[in-house]
Amino acid sequence: MIGFGSIGRGTLPLIERHIGFDREAFTVIEPSSEFAHILRDHGIRHLPLALTPENYEATLRGLFPAGKGMVVNLSVDVDSILLMELCATLGVQYIDTVVEPWPGFYFGSTLPNAERTNYPLREKVRDLGRAHVGGPTAVSCCGANPGMVSWLLKEALLKLAEDTDVAAAPASREDWAQLAMTLGVKGVHVAERDTQVSAKAKPQGVFVNTWSVDGLLSEGYQPAELGWGTHEKKLPPHGHAFTHGAGYAIWIDRPGADTRVRSWCPGVGPQFGYVVTHNESLSIPDYYTVRDGERAIYRPTCHYAYHPCNDAVLSLHEINGAGQLPESKHILTADEIVSGGDDLGVFLYGHAKGAMWYGSRLTIDEARNLAPYQNATGMQVTSAVLAAMVWVAENPHAGWVEADEMDHERCLQVQRPYLGRIECHYTDWTPVQHRINSFAEDRDDEDPWQFTNFLAV
Repeated sequence: MIGFGSIGRGTLPLIERHIGFDREAFTVIEPSSEFAHILRDHGIRHLPLALTPENYEATLRGLFPAGKGMVVNLSVDVDSILLMELCATLGVQYIDTVVEPWPGFYFGSTLPNAERTNYPLREKVRDLGRAHVGGPTAVSCCGANPGMVSWLLKEALLKLAEDTDVAAAPASREDWAQLAMTLGVKGVHVAERDTQVSAKAKPQGVFVNTWSVDGLLSEGYQPAELGWGTHEKKLPPHGHAFTHGAGYAIWIDRPGADTRVRSWCPGVGPQFGYVVTHNESLSIPDYYTVRDGERAIYRPTCHYAYHPCNDAVLSLHEINGAGQLPESKHILTADEIVSGGDDLGVFLYGHAKGAMWYGSRLTIDEARNLAPYQNATGMQVTSAVLAAMVWVAENPHAGWVEADEMDHERCLQVQRPYLGRIECHYTDWTPVQHRINSFAEDRDDEDPWQFTNFLAV
C-alpha cells in the first residue's frame, strides 16, 4: 500500500477482515511517521519513504522479486501512470483512486489550463491501456467517486427501466449506452452532500475536511471539467472543447472549487454543489456514448456536484478570499464528529420520471460501528477500494480498466454492507425552480435540463 492517510488507515482493517494475505509481505510506503503506531499495532511493515521519480522503480522492484502481489496506491504526488506501467512489467496487479501526477502539476504549473485537466491524463491512460489487454489487471480511479458511483449508475438505470416498463438486459458497453439513450437520460450529476459536523468550531486559517485536504485542494484547483452531452445547445461562459482525443468532455477556465451548480440530494433537497473535476465525469459520458459511425448521436452530460461538509465549505471561502493555500490542515476523525453523514449517489435527469437520485446514505454512527479509523465519507471510499481489490484478485488478467468496465453486481455485493442505506428518490425538481427574486440570468426555460440552467454564476 502506498500512502497511509485517512483512506489508507480506513482500508487496512477492511483488508484484514476480508482478504487473506501474507502479513510478512505486506508493506506500507508512507513518508510520515504520524500513524506508524497503527502499523506496529497491526504487525504491518512500514517503509518511511516518499516515492520520487528517482527511487520509485527500485523501491517497488525490491518489494516484488517474485512478480506476485498487488499495489494499492492511495497516495498523492506519485505518478499513477508510471506505477501502472511498472506493475505491468513486474506482473503484479494495481489499484488507485485517481490518476495522480508528480508534484508540480496541480500548483505552480507552467502548463496551459487545458493541459492541467483530467482529460489528457485519462486519454493517456486509455491509450496506454490498449497495449495491456489481457495483462495484469490495473484498475484506474476506483474509490467512491470515481468508482462506486459508476456501479450505482448501472443499478440506477436498471431501476429506472423497471419503473418505466422498459425491457433491460444489458450485457456490453454498447447495451448500457443504448439503455441510457432509450430511457432518455440527458445527464448525470454525481450528487453528494456531506453533513458531518464537529463539536468544535473550525479554527481560523485551518483547512478542515472529512477526507484528504491535499486531495480536495489538488482537484479543486484544477479547471472545472465535465462530460458534455449531445443535447447541450451551447458552451458555458469560459467553456472550451478539447482539441484532441474523443471529445466527450469540456473544461471551464475557472477552478472547480469556485464553480457552483444547482443540484439535488435527499434530505436537503435542492442545493449548490461544486464542479470539482473527477475521472467519472469523463469515463461515464465516454462509456455511455452511442455512435453512428464516427458521429456521437447520444451522450449524457456528467459532472460532480459536491457539497462538502460545512467546515470544508468555510475553508474554501477562506482560501479563495486569501488567494493562498492553507498553512494548517485537519481531517475530522470519527471521534470528533458528533452528527451527520454522507449522501453520495447519482442524480439522473431528463427522463420520463423527471429526475432520480440513487445512492448511499451513510451516517457517522453507522460508520463508527462498521470499522475503525474512518468517518462516513472515508467508509464509502475504503469499501470501494476493498471491492476493487476483491474484483482484481478474481480477475487478475483483465488489463487496464476503469470502474465502468468492472462487474458492478460483484463489486457492490462486496461493498454494500458498508454503505448504510442504498436509496432511490424521484423528484419533480428542475434547476429553473426556486428563485427568491428575479435577476438577469442566462437560462433556457424550454429545456430545463440544459447545463446553462444548472450553472450558478
